[in-house]
Amino acid sequence: MKILCVSDHIDPLVYSASIKQRFADVDLVLSAGDLPLSYYDFIMSTLNKPLLFVFGNHNLRYMPLYKGQVDSYGRGRLQGQAVDTYLPTGATYVGTRVRREKSLLVAGLGGSLWYNGGENQYKEFQIALRILRLIPRMLYNKLRFGRYLDILLTHAPPFGIQDQDDPCHRGFKTFLWFMRKFKPKYLVHGHTHLYSASAPRMSNYERTTVVNAYDHVVIDVEHLQ
Repeated sequence: MKILCVSDHIDPLVYSASIKQRFADVDLVLSAGDLPLSYYDFIMSTLNKPLLFVFGNHNLRYMPLYKGQVDSYGRGRLQGQAVDTYLPTGATYVGTRVRREKSLLVAGLGGSLWYNGGENQYKEFQIALRILRLIPRMLYNKLRFGRYLDILLTHAPPFGIQDQDDPCHRGFKTFLWFMRKFKPKYLVHGHTHLYSASAPRMSNYERTTVVNAYDHVVIDVEHLQ
């Protein structure tokens, strides 16, 4: 099973007339955030494949709708303005959720490490609390499918793995514990930009392959039941 992973930057190799030819064998699309929802619409409508995503720390205008933050009239508030609640894309939001898609068990944890108090930024204890919300479903997965999770989709990287030293782009230490405990096959993240085609975008930690989805990358995952 081939998975197209995207994040942070609209890649001209993806946003092009040749997308159907270039990614004809892709079965699923994952976005690690910081992309406009219209980009997801283009990818989904062109490839006709499901797309799962989390929000990053930018491009958050529509996040209240996906998080169910609506007023008493059933309307969402986007940047202080009440609007009709509609989902601008057919993509599936998996932030703090677990989903089974094409036999893969995928969980999402969006946002970045807290650095200036902006929206969708979290301290370590806050991201740990969000992980607690995933555990009941992952325990069910272990009983039903024999494994907790196949892919953890995040925006921020793990601490010390493909992150950077500045406060904005430092990774979560809690993700290291998550990989040791639940052993996903992949952790797919964005947030840290790659400016060279030769820059490494994959690392191994314990039994998990950590993938930086900046621009785009295709990973090949074995079919699971």
